[in-house]
Amino acid sequence: MGASAAPDGRMTTDEFLAWAEGRPGRYELIDGQVIAMSPERVQHAEVKAAAYLALRSAIRSVVLPCRAMPDGMTVRIDDHTAFEPDALVYCGGRADPNAVEIANPVIVVEVVSPGTRSVDQGAKLRGYFRVPSVAHYLILYPDNRLVVHHARGTGDVIATRMVSEGTLSLDPPGLTVPVADLFADD
Repeated sequence: MGASAAPDGRMTTDEFLAWAEGRPGRYELIDGQVIAMSPERVQHAEVKAAAYLALRSAIRSVVLPCRAMPDGMTVRIDDHTAFEPDALVYCGGRADPNAVEIANPVIVVEVVSPGTRSVDQGAKLRGYFRVPSVAHYLILYPDNRLVVHHARGTGDVIATRMVSEGTLSLDPPGLTVPVADLFADD
């Protein structure tokens, strides 16, 4: 196996995090299988950066005890699944500066690309809402500047709406984000 090759066989999330730390490339763990993430297109990188900056700006405007994080942080779904969202927000005390995972995300964001569409709409939608702290899952579609906003409701209800203009109300934690700010400027 090469220095950056994904291992064969199933791994636990703990084994995956130990294996992935310091390794070149980006990976996720789905049902115990290590999945290498493809290189990104410029549009994808610009939109995920815009989303992170929009969330950070929204937090600062209302002075909440929350932090926005760009990609690179892992969200543990269970013992055999861990995702790396394109941006996230967590609240409470600051995470350990040496941590590679965020245990309590409130908002997770994925930017759709041709190769990730089915995973973002399927496995990640189901997975993120298995994490009790997740209140909002935003799927951003750069080509038509559309946000699909999945929000945790009462019981096992997940409310979904599609928004292409105006603002998103993300409560909890109490953020308002202009939809246009989630996308890179043209």
